[in-house]
Amino acid sequence: MTDTPSPLEDGSERSVIVKVIPYLWPKGEPALKARVVLALLALVLAKVVTLLTPLFFGKTVDSLAPENGEAVTFLMLAGPVALVLGFGFTRLAQVGFAQLRDAVFSKVGQRALRKLALETFQHIHALSLRYHLTRKTGGLSRIIERGVKGVDFLLRFMLFSVGPLIIELLMMAVVFWVLFGFLYMVIVIVTIGIYIVFTFRVTEMRVAIRKRMNERDTDANQKAIDSLLNFETVKYFGSERREAERYDESMAGYEKEALATNYSLAALNFGQSVIITAGLMGVLIMAALDVQAGKLTVGEFTVVNMYMMQITMPLNFLGTVYREIRQALTDMREMFGLLEQPAEVTDKPGAPKLNVPHGAISFEGVAFSYDPDREILKGIDLEIGAGQTVAVVGPSGSGKSTIGRLLFRFYDVTAGAIRIDGQDLRDVTQESLRGAIGVVPQDTVLFNDSIGYNIAYGRPEATMNEVIEAAKAAQCHDFIMNLPQGYDTMVGERGLKLSGGEKQRVGIARTILKNPPILLLDEATSALDTETEKSIQDSLTEMGQGRTVITIAHRLSTIVHADRIVVLEAGVVTESGTHEELLQLHGRYSRMWARQAAEEEDEEQDA
Repeated sequence: MTDTPSPLEDGSERSVIVKVIPYLWPKGEPALKARVVLALLALVLAKVVTLLTPLFFGKTVDSLAPENGEAVTFLMLAGPVALVLGFGFTRLAQVGFAQLRDAVFSKVGQRALRKLALETFQHIHALSLRYHLTRKTGGLSRIIERGVKGVDFLLRFMLFSVGPLIIELLMMAVVFWVLFGFLYMVIVIVTIGIYIVFTFRVTEMRVAIRKRMNERDTDANQKAIDSLLNFETVKYFGSERREAERYDESMAGYEKEALATNYSLAALNFGQSVIITAGLMGVLIMAALDVQAGKLTVGEFTVVNMYMMQITMPLNFLGTVYREIRQALTDMREMFGLLEQPAEVTDKPGAPKLNVPHGAISFEGVAFSYDPDREILKGIDLEIGAGQTVAVVGPSGSGKSTIGRLLFRFYDVTAGAIRIDGQDLRDVTQESLRGAIGVVPQDTVLFNDSIGYNIAYGRPEATMNEVIEAAKAAQCHDFIMNLPQGYDTMVGERGLKLSGGEKQRVGIARTILKNPPILLLDEATSALDTETEKSIQDSLTEMGQGRTVITIAHRLSTIVHADRIVVLEAGVVTESGTHEELLQLHGRYSRMWARQAAEEEDEEQDA
């Protein structure tokens, strides 16, 4: 399945900038708006002072050049000293206003980044399971990381670099016209124009190279994360060299594009230097000739030189800033495209919370398909009474796990309805629905934190005593206490430091602490050995007391005491009844039971 295209994927840079503006001018936060205004005021003052600085220096030079060989006296130095002090003050004020601008705006920028990162994080969690199954986690994290950094760059450089640069260059051209003449202004404008056209064209080429470099970077990152998440599988098959070769192949592509980036940067920098030097030489030659002709003073010659230096410094960074802004816009477009991905499952406006006085569940003509061409469930009708334990069995692909996903509302049914105590799942809030259901999956995934944290995840406000009681009920307290750090023991990524049985017990303790009225056991013991399975099965049976339980089972020996067993085949209920009733039918369930019994007998003989 392909991702839904985002309106921003083919949109212009302007649409991305429009998306950022609300973060720069945050609604309902007058203090932050005041900071924006103050920062812009400091910016304007810094540029005005920048234009005054060379004038003070030029006047100082002229005041120190005595006319007709006259000796310089203390009184004559008084004026230059004042001018030097003025020059020093303008230099200091220039830096001071720039730093004030950055300090004042810093909180606006950081708040914008924090808000945007939080919105993206929340939106990713709101997206459907279908979306997450079609995306690679490494690539997704890279999109978020680069997008947030892009916003940071855009806020700082576009607001305080590109915009002010344009204003400064225009003001500088006017100053040249007023102080030195029209021809000076023409040379300056032509130099700047050629410089900008050259810079932008070369940078466009470099942006394409940078995009390919990012693609190689993302590919390498995905391979690295995928390999590390499957660390055990890599070890099982002795594939360390193969994984290293795959990673190195991606990094080789990254290296090639990175070198192209560096080579093109060298060409850009040299070309810019040629253009700027030619413009500078042209203006200084004209100024030198005007000094000889008596049209300009030596001080004014230095002013011309200083103004050209002031033009050169910001222009030197124009290519880098332009490229980074283009890259930032590209990265932000990806992130905003992610934000515009619609959530497949949403709450109805004003949806009430789920009320579970009993815990009765009904599937009424439920049909569902992940893909229109492949229907998984085909009109399932199933009634589960309050406090009953119902097991769902069947071959792989029959739709067993899909029932669990629909009950949690990871997806909405294609047809029919699922109700809990008469309430359609689509009419209540997802938060309250999932709060009413506890699940113990086939493979319990743990956070890379302490055992105590993972158990308390079922109910974060629980006390330590309650966590311990839940662990005792799941029969995992003893093994936890035998660990060097007890409940503070770190479990590693995805719980890698614990055995399969230990992870399952922690998962059971987490669900016991949650204390839900409805329990879903999704092949909770099928990944365990027989001895561990029997031990954990006792914990699951005890946990199910007084609750409505749906057990999706692989090993039939774990569900013989269920109130009812439902057999699914190709998305249809083919048999339903107690264990004894189904055996007497001599149908699908009876054959499955006989086959598994024979397999278990063979295993016992081999042991």
